[in-house]
Amino acid sequence: MDIKERTEAQPPSSSKRLVITQVMEMTGLKETVVLELISMEWVRPGTTGDGHYLFETSDLYRMTKLSRLCKDLDVTPTGGSIIVDLLDRVEKLESQLEEMKKLI
Repeated sequence: MDIKERTEAQPPSSSKRLVITQVMEMTGLKETVVLELISMEWVRPGTTGDGHYLFETSDLYRMTKLSRLCKDLDVTPTGGSIIVDLLDRVEKLESQLEEMKKLI
């Protein structure tokens, strides 16, 4: 499938999912980077019957974080993905800590 086919794909109008071109536009990431993230299984988009990727809003949020880190800190997408994963873990642990504090 070439890039032209991908750019013409659109999710159903009631869908909250995004196609790759929307993700690229909203995050500033190049297609090669998005495809690399998919191949690393850092994001796991769904697919349409004709093979177009459909991303969740949570994927968009993570890739936006990644894009900002790559630009601001001049790190590679692989390095940025590790940082985003660690930030997500810290956020989850802080949330769990707050829940535990409420129980005490």
